[in-house]
Amino acid sequence: MSTQHEFFDALLDPARPIPAGLTTWNGSDPAVRFAVYRNNVIVSLIDALADSYPVAQELVGEEFFRAMARLYVDAEPPRSRVLAFYGTSFPDFIEHFPPAASVPYLSDVARLEMLRVRAYHAAECATLPADAIAQSLADVDQLPTSVIRFHPSVRLLRSQYAAASLWAAHQGIEDIATVDPEVAENVLVMRPHVDVEVIRVSASTADFIARLLDGATLGTAVEQANLADFDLRNTLSLLVQKQLISSITTSRGKQP
Repeated sequence: MSTQHEFFDALLDPARPIPAGLTTWNGSDPAVRFAVYRNNVIVSLIDALADSYPVAQELVGEEFFRAMARLYVDAEPPRSRVLAFYGTSFPDFIEHFPPAASVPYLSDVARLEMLRVRAYHAAECATLPADAIAQSLADVDQLPTSVIRFHPSVRLLRSQYAAASLWAAHQGIEDIATVDPEVAENVLVMRPHVDVEVIRVSASTADFIARLLDGATLGTAVEQANLADFDLRNTLSLLVQKQLISSITTSRGKQP
């Protein structure tokens, strides 16, 4: 093991001895100074999780959240220099964390919060104006083989809980008293311009968008959507209105 890895592992594991060869400029005990440094690192990582998951923390309280986050830090140390993305797997950790079982929607609310972080930091990308989209979709013969690409910020959450409503209630957008956590919601997250937006969509619209995100052609996405309540015109209007479409090509890679 390299000295660098030894130092890193010792930082995150209080059970490990301090790295060999540490000295202090004033002759104080290196173990005491290292313990302070170790604590500062761990607290900073917990603070980073609290910054990324503020609603999750509100749902369970600061004390519970920080205790849970401390265990996560032990299990999942940072693997990237980008601290903004630390905790990507935290929602999965929450889902399988037995003490959080009494708040079953907590992991999906956390997933929504991380999708917002990802959307906020997504790359910039030009989107197609409405007239260009209309022109691309005007050829009925080419429609089934058309492939729609989205702005890099576009994310989709399929939740069996009211994740978006719970999140909105903690922003003061909705009244928490009117939210039934057990109602399933499908959520579209985007940031085509400056602000990240969170909107709820129907299950069929989510099916359709999910298939487009996976690279399916327009024809395949329509065929596989739940046609019981699917409205292609309204769904395309939503994508155009929110300026989420970055390109439309045929499955052969040409503009229709």
